[in-house]
Amino acid sequence: MSPSDTALVERPASIGRRYLHDEVVVRLRELILSGELEPRSRVNEADLCRRFDISRTPLREAIKLLAAEGLLDLLPNRGSRVAALSAQEIEEVLEVVAALEGAAGELACLHITDEEIAAIEVLHASMVDAWQRRDPPPYFELNRRIHEAIMAASRNNALQGVYATMSGRIQRARYAASKTPEQWALAIADHEEMIILLKARDGATLGSLMRRHVRSKRPVISAAFGNA
Repeated sequence: MSPSDTALVERPASIGRRYLHDEVVVRLRELILSGELEPRSRVNEADLCRRFDISRTPLREAIKLLAAEGLLDLLPNRGSRVAALSAQEIEEVLEVVAALEGAAGELACLHITDEEIAAIEVLHASMVDAWQRRDPPPYFELNRRIHEAIMAASRNNALQGVYATMSGRIQRARYAASKTPEQWALAIADHEEMIILLKARDGATLGSLMRRHVRSKRPVISAAFGNA
């Protein structure tokens, strides 16, 4: 068998390993962002290996990647734990996310289609229904999907890539932390205004609203990380 033949034979195994690694990253990230793994909690590798039915190698590769994203802290000779942001880190990350969402709002008004706006309206109606029923899980999920839809409408892959990494660091707190009735009402009003501005293709005003909307989450995010 020639060297080139050998490479062809070995290639499927390496691809399979890459897919396993990607799947472990996705599933572990979901546990963190959903709050099942709480800030400052230790990552129990043995439990996760049993849960995912994998060996420690792909799990540890996933842990390293999520540590690079800022979702996990690596502890020298002691494994890893879920990251908990300091007050200063929350301030810094929020400013970056606010800038990214503001830019997305401006760009979305240049590219978004009527069909995409209609889809956002459907999500918004369902979100309002969840709010009126005082049902937080679907409310926060629909809220997140609306923000991601506006980001996708920016048609800017680089912007979306940075946003996915940065917003992931505060996503669990941003979309699952407790809100006062006044904070809920303000969020609903902001989302209604977003739709109006998208229809008007008013990028400058929407960008400003998106930045203010993200910054308004500072109190609930700080409380979720124990910095209130």
